[in-house]
Amino acid sequence: MTTSKAISPFRLSSLLRQQKDPALAFELFKNPNPKPDPKKPFRYSWHSYDLIITKLGRAKMFDQMEQVLQQLKQETRFIVREELFCEVISFYGRARLPACALQTFQSIPSFRCEQTIKSLNSLLNAFLNCKEYEKMRGFLSGINEYGTPDACTYNILINACCIGGDIDQAWDVFDEMLRNGVYPTVVTFGTLVHGLCLSGQLQEALKLKEDMMRKFNLKPNAFLYTTLLKGLCQVEELSWAFRIKDEMASNKVKLDAAAYNTLIAALFKVGRKEEALVVMEEMKKSNCKPDLVTYNVMISEHCREKNFGEAYKILDQMENSKPNVVSYNVIIDSLCREGKWIEANDLFQDMPRRKCAPDIVSYRTLFDGLCSCMQFKEAAFILDEMIFKGYSPLCASINKFVDKLCKEGNFELLSEVITSLGRGNFLNEDIWNIVVSIFCRKEKPSEPFQLFDTLLVS
Repeated sequence: MTTSKAISPFRLSSLLRQQKDPALAFELFKNPNPKPDPKKPFRYSWHSYDLIITKLGRAKMFDQMEQVLQQLKQETRFIVREELFCEVISFYGRARLPACALQTFQSIPSFRCEQTIKSLNSLLNAFLNCKEYEKMRGFLSGINEYGTPDACTYNILINACCIGGDIDQAWDVFDEMLRNGVYPTVVTFGTLVHGLCLSGQLQEALKLKEDMMRKFNLKPNAFLYTTLLKGLCQVEELSWAFRIKDEMASNKVKLDAAAYNTLIAALFKVGRKEEALVVMEEMKKSNCKPDLVTYNVMISEHCREKNFGEAYKILDQMENSKPNVVSYNVIIDSLCREGKWIEANDLFQDMPRRKCAPDIVSYRTLFDGLCSCMQFKEAAFILDEMIFKGYSPLCASINKFVDKLCKEGNFELLSEVITSLGRGNFLNEDIWNIVVSIFCRKEKPSEPFQLFDTLLVS
């Protein structure tokens, strides 16, 4: 008779690392051995706790993560590291759960672990992600209780100023950082450059990049360069953008997909199609694979040129990427604008077969397109389906639709539309005004008054 060998703490860590499914990893963590010995409870390692908490946090399985944290609190064989709490706080920040992030920070001492500027930085960043600016200010007033603010602290504060559109305040924080002897990092400059580009101060952003290299002996990274590229392309300063591209090459900073996509989209926008295609070929040769954004840019350009055949070809032949709902929405919108409502409707109906469910934009786009093409029966069908699926039509669109049906005198279809709108609670004052105004102008108002009864019931 064979007996299964007990799993060691080291083996458990290895199995947790290999397990891709966080739910299965959690079950494995709870029951590492099929026949546990009550006299010899399993001795979990620190590494196992770290692995499972990270897996559960990334999967947003917060209830299970908290169970593991409560178990960890009972451990006395090792010291719990502050870095773990920094990660947990970050998980809650990204999930927009500021109260949970704060609760985690406040619980750190109960794990016999000290709160320092590191965990406070994580909390401040979580508050920033959740736009909890008042809570940030509350902790900043007593920041010295946790240690001396470091570069990470100042980077978070500079980012908060930039997000709030207060670039002058961001400069004040930067100056304070230097006065206090805290050396800025690449992240500091990248954050400031991003803020300057957002506020349209491109010359100042370019000057700051030069100061960063000359005065602080720091090399810009891919994020900073791509931020500059986006800012310059947005105002169609393409000659400057290509200088930045050349500088990236000379500084051996590899262009990523975001940088290439920015240049390709900007070149298409100003009608320099051939140059855009050259950049795309360069992208492929540099082993930077076109991503979904690249293909959507190409689809958008072909649609702008009314070359729908090429747009469909890209949709069907995307390499290493699966078309998303944006890909389809761009084509549906362009087809509708060209009056090709049959093709637009066919593509819309084909989306589920292509394993891409239409979203609210898909429904609104097709509905507006069908209305513009005077295809009221098909528009009414899409509207009814949209409401059934819980999507909200735009008020302006349904008002225009109802107005057109009234003017056409298609009261039978209008009655169906009113019933659908009533079911979804989308009847508004404007619709009443449109219908009543038509009633008043009719010489034989029998049909309209039947419709009026429908309105009252709805």
